[in-house]
Formats: sequence, structure tokens, C-alpha cells
Amino acid sequence: MSFQGKKLINDPNDVVTEFIEGLVETYPGLQYLDGFPEIKVVLRGDVSGPSYDKVAVISGGGSGHEPAHAGYVGPGMLTAAICGDIFASPPVDSILAGIRAVTGPKGCLLIVKNYTGDRLNFGLAAEQAKSEGYKIESVIVGDDCALPPPRGIAGRRGLAGTVLVHKVAGAAAAAGLSLVDVAAEAKRASEMVGTMGVALSVCTLPGQVTSDRLRHGKMELGLGIHGEPGAAVADIQPVDVVVSHVLNQILSMETHYVPITRGSRVVLMVNGLGATPVMELMIVARKAVPELQLEHGLAEITHLLRFQFLFHNHALSRPQELSKQGYLLEAAIEAAANEIINLKDNLNEWDSRVGDGDCGTTMYKGAAAILEDMKKHYPLNDAAETINEIGASIRRVMGGTSGIIYDIFCKAAYAKLKEGSPLSTSITAKKCKMCIHVSCISRLLYVKQCILNAGADALEASIAAVSKYGGAKAGYRTMLDALIPASAVLQERLSAGDEPSTAFLLSSEAAEAGAESTKQMQAQAGRSTYVSGEILATVPDPGAMAASAWYKAAALAVKNHPRS
Repeated sequence: MSFQGKKLINDPNDVVTEFIEGLVETYPGLQYLDGFPEIKVVLRGDVSGPSYDKVAVISGGGSGHEPAHAGYVGPGMLTAAICGDIFASPPVDSILAGIRAVTGPKGCLLIVKNYTGDRLNFGLAAEQAKSEGYKIESVIVGDDCALPPPRGIAGRRGLAGTVLVHKVAGAAAAAGLSLVDVAAEAKRASEMVGTMGVALSVCTLPGQVTSDRLRHGKMELGLGIHGEPGAAVADIQPVDVVVSHVLNQILSMETHYVPITRGSRVVLMVNGLGATPVMELMIVARKAVPELQLEHGLAEITHLLRFQFLFHNHALSRPQELSKQGYLLEAAIEAAANEIINLKDNLNEWDSRVGDGDCGTTMYKGAAAILEDMKKHYPLNDAAETINEIGASIRRVMGGTSGIIYDIFCKAAYAKLKEGSPLSTSITAKKCKMCIHVSCISRLLYVKQCILNAGADALEASIAAVSKYGGAKAGYRTMLDALIPASAVLQERLSAGDEPSTAFLLSSEAAEAGAESTKQMQAQAGRSTYVSGEILATVPDPGAMAASAWYKAAALAVKNHPRS
């Protein structure tokens, strides 16, 4: 039976903001950046970017892993931490704000856990910062030893070992090393860290129902840090058995995840994922230290560490009077957003089995923001600018991989439409007359055909951009498995001369079929990569289902609209 977890909180939507406020009150050496709470950045109070004479070290990610990452801001560690929403990557604007605030002439190192959303958001922020003249280097940490290689394009997950990389990089920066040398030290540390997680229960997200995935008397081996399923489910075993299994997995000579051999000196971190009592952690340590020395021949455990761990300004406005195309666009957007809102619980349920359980909540935030912003400032008579504004709405409220992927999707569509198609500006009667000199009805049909052709080209460009930056392709079990067949059918039917709204609707059926087909796919991207094929076969990909849902809702709205 599922139930809502008990939390000492106020509004679930404010937990990250209130955590930061409490942290800054507790530790006077910390402060939050201007723009808070929209910009959630914690930084050292004694650092000012233009005058800072050392390499800045920045990390961050989704919240819910405290004290990571904001709790590690301080001398010899992080210069700043960028906080996303619970289990959601921080947005590009927040990362950029953090870089600008603390980066001086010696540059900045970004330490990023290996999750798609983190890589994309920190990567785009790094590129923007470089274009502004900042010296930037990045190190990706993937220390998960629970799953054997290969893991598709996703690679190994970034886990608690990232904290040790923070320490190495922070010490190198404090010693005055150059950016290149600090990055090299951090990279070397990241290649020598191995982590494996064990869970006796499923994590609880503020305000959400707790999954009943893990039954009584069972434990999960090799879980991630966002509640995604572990590599295996087993009967609960005595802690000594569990510790031996975990150490054997990390130090396995078959996978050779870490270059640690007999005689090596190591650092051991026993990490409670925020929920394990100190007593139990000490029992784990009691077994782990002699096991490493006697069974694995490690010469010295040098440290035993315990952690409880691990603006967009709208210059555009809504037209006072909508054109025919404006009405159609409004209807399509409204239908698509409402469909996502209605699908929230189903998306969360599917995602709880193959991911971190928040797909529906994240998509809901984006859909709600789109509906609200459309009332105020979407220039609906200009489809290109409207799509660009949709991307801005998404970027503002949607964290994690979904947010940055849809932002890229919208940016690519906007760029394609701006190349000169009829969608790039308002379609007026004057423009219509310039297109073709035939009867008024023929002109309207021509414009409608131009709109759908341009939309098809924009969809194709968006798919290409998402694939380029996210790495996913057809068959990888992502949203593209819904959109790629939709794009193919849309192009095919328009080329065959089908009535445009009919072609749109037929392509939406291909999107539905593509989303459903993800049940038969082995994940090659995202957190589902770490889930067994048996579990994946019971659930379609939530991202693909969301994409097919909004796509079909938009197609139906256009087909059934009285102005269509």
C-alpha cells in the first residue's frame, strides 16, 4: 500500500528555499546570491568574483541529498553550490549566476555528477560563461560500481564519492594551483573513487506518495541517489554480509572500476544517504575497516569519514486580437498543457518504477507555467516567438533533464522557424497576398500548408538538437521514440498531399505507437539505464508517454478547432 511520507516541513514547494535560509542562518560564513529564491546559489561570504585570486570550485545538483552540495561550501572545499529542486538539476541561469558571482581571473572548475540533466545544464552554462570570457573547466564524476559496463550513453552514476572529489579540488585550489592543474587533480580523483549503495526502504519526496516498491523483508543493492530501483532486490542480510558484498563489488577485478590493488592506501567514506542512524553506520565501519585490510590487503585506511549525505524578462506581449493562426496555436498549446496536467499522476507512477518518480510533477510545473504565461505575454500571432517563449517558461520552472531537453527542443524549433518560413512572423492578409495570387480560399489553404510544412521542419530540427546534445537516438527508450515516428509520418503525409490537420493527427497516432513500443526497449539513456529489463518491460518510458500525450492533444485540438 502506498502512503504519503511524514516530513517536518511547511509547503512542499518551499523546502529547498527554506533549507537554504536555515543553512545561511546557521553558518554565518555562507550567504545566498542575489535573485534568491528563484536563483538558489549558496556561496562563501568572503569571496567576490572579480577580486578572487584562486580557482573557484563549483558543484551542485538536485536537492534532497543534504548536506550535499551546499553543506560543503567553505575554505578548502566548494566556493559555491548550485541548488536545484528536489532531485532535479539546477537550471542554466542559476549555474551561470553562480559562475559570475565567484569566478576571478584564475577561472572556475565545475564538478558535475554524471546525470544527463546535470551534464546538460552545467555544460550549457559552461559554454555561455566561456563566451562571456570566463575560464571554465569541467570534471564529470561517475563513481557507481553497482552495475557492470557498458551503460549505454549514460555511463556510471555520480554518487557520494563526489564529495571526495570536492575535497581534492578544493585543496588544490586553496594551494593556489592553476585551473588546468586543479582540474587535473579533480579528474584523477574522480577516476579513483568507487561507490555502491544499499537501501532498506524507498526514499520519500516532500508532499508525494511513497512508493511501495520495496516489500517487507527485502533490501535493494546498488540503488541510485534519487530513489531509482537498485541493481538487485534480495532478502535482508546481516550487515557483515552486506558490507562484504559491497566491498567485493567496488574492488572487483572483473569490472576494474577503481585502480586499487593490494598494498594501496585508501580513504573510506561510510555514507548514510540522510536516513541511516549513526549507530548502524558505525557497525558498518566496524566491519569495513578490517575487511579492507585483511581480505583485500589494503595497507592503510587513512581516514574514516561519515556523512549523512549524500530571469527571464518578458519583452513580448499577448496580441489584443488573434489571427486565425493565433487561435489555432492557442488551442493547441492549451490542449497539450492540460493533457500533461491530467497525466501527472500516471507519469509519476510510471517513473517511480523506472526512475526517480517525479516525471509527472516536473512536467506539471512546465505545463502550468505555460498556461499562466500564455495569458500574459505569448505573441500567439507569431509562432516562432511563441515557441521561444514556451522554452523560457519551461527553463524557469522545470528542473532536471526534462527541463533542459524541452528548452533545447524549443530553441531548435525557434531557430528553424526563424530561417524564413511563413511561421517566422505574423501571417497577415498582406503577407498572404504576397504568397500567391489566386482566390482567397486558395490563399488560405496555401498558408495552412506552409504552416504545417514549416512545423514539420521545425519538429525535425528539434529532434536533431535533442539527439545531438542529449545523445539519445531511436530505440534508446526516451521521448524521441515518440517524436521520431511522428515526424516521419508527418513529413510523409504532407508530401503525399494530405490535408494538413489530418496529417498532423495521423502523425500523433505514430507518436502513441512509438511511446507504447518503449516497453520492448532496453534503456540506453537516462536513469532507466540502471533498471533491469524485467522491470522496464512492464512500463512504457514516462518521457515518451508525456511527449505522445501532448502531441496528440495538440493534433486533436487543431483538427477539431472551428477555425481549422
